[in-house]
Amino acid sequence: MNMVKIKRVRENAVIPKRATDGSAGADLCACIDQPLTINPGDLAKIPTGIAIALPSAELGAFLFARSGLGVKHGICLSNGVGVVDSDYRGEISVGLCNVGSEPYTVEPGERIAQMVIMPVSLLPLCEADSLDETERGSGGFGSTGR
Repeated sequence: MNMVKIKRVRENAVIPKRATDGSAGADLCACIDQPLTINPGDLAKIPTGIAIALPSAELGAFLFARSGLGVKHGICLSNGVGVVDSDYRGEISVGLCNVGSEPYTVEPGERIAQMVIMPVSLLPLCEADSLDETERGSGGFGSTGR
């Protein structure tokens, strides 16, 4: 049976778990010793205290914001989506940013992100002199309408 192995790399780390049977993501918790305030416009790198081993190179662990933190407090991931590669064995940290108008304090053990394990395609990359034509072509950034 395939499984994701999780190792505590800090004593007070919380092992991720899904909040409900239908949850796609497992909650990642802040592994910090004291509260950390993120002021509006600031960035913070929060350790989780865990490392993982994915069972296959065809899987990745993707870190997403928690909707409640984003909608209620303007706390989101500083890199949009975090990517944990299948061969990474170091501690997972979460980059957070405060795009809200009020300071937000992250508490020790607080759920700060969610980790979703998803398949990835490892197709070969090759340089080409031309690409096939499509109806859309090079239109982007709103070119298909609102």
